[in-house]
Amino acid sequence: MARPASSNARQDVKNDLKALKEDLKAVSREEAERLRELAAKADESVRERSAELRSRAQRLYDQGLESGREYYDDASERFDEYQRYLAERVQEKPLASTGIALGVGVIIGLLLAGSRR
Repeated sequence: MARPASSNARQDVKNDLKALKEDLKAVSREEAERLRELAAKADESVRERSAELRSRAQRLYDQGLESGREYYDDASERFDEYQRYLAERVQEKPLASTGIALGVGVIIGLLLAGSRR
């Protein structure tokens, strides 16, 4: 009679293990599904953030480009003003301008000649 009780106990253990195995499979499937959902949410979040950052970077680039154009235009206007001013001063005093240019040329020549020695 001991055998049938032992046999029943083994069968109960086998059944319990089988039930545990099925439970583990179910939990595993549920966890896998939950992880897929989390991954999909994370992917969507990354895509949204990426689009926001791309948009912000484009706005900053456009602002920088516009600022650069404004600085260039301003510098170009100033350069033209200084060029006109200089041309007017040279026309007003051509001899003085020629003398100054000659003096600057001599100084630059002496500096260059001195550095070669």
